[in-house]
Amino acid sequence: MSYPTQYDPKTDPSTFVFPEPLGTTTVTIEFCDRVSRLHRATWIQTELFLTFPSPVIGSITLIPLSLEETAGRFRVWLSYKSKPAELVWDRKVEGGFPELKILKQRIRDRIQPGKSLGHSDNIPRVMESK
Repeated sequence: MSYPTQYDPKTDPSTFVFPEPLGTTTVTIEFCDRVSRLHRATWIQTELFLTFPSPVIGSITLIPLSLEETAGRFRVWLSYKSKPAELVWDRKVEGGFPELKILKQRIRDRIQPGKSLGHSDNIPRVMESK
């Protein structure tokens, strides 16, 4: 292993600065980690970043919970425009986990009302009988 012979501040950890809190839109996903909801939370996180790339959504925070009173919890919160955080989805209130299409629509309607979500905006057609 070779080390640089000259001092380079870009590689000196003592010069690193923690990022300032973002003044942009943030999403927070609380989930019960007692029943392996991490995969669902990270999948939703990835999909939201792909649909609403930075700077539209500046950060998505995952909060694993394992207390008795948080058993079964899966909530999605949205913070934007210096408003208090708004609950976008609660598994217990809604009766299940969010369908990604619905979750994206709810978030879009708040932060980018004119944005097309492509196939997620399509209304299913009723098949006509012949």
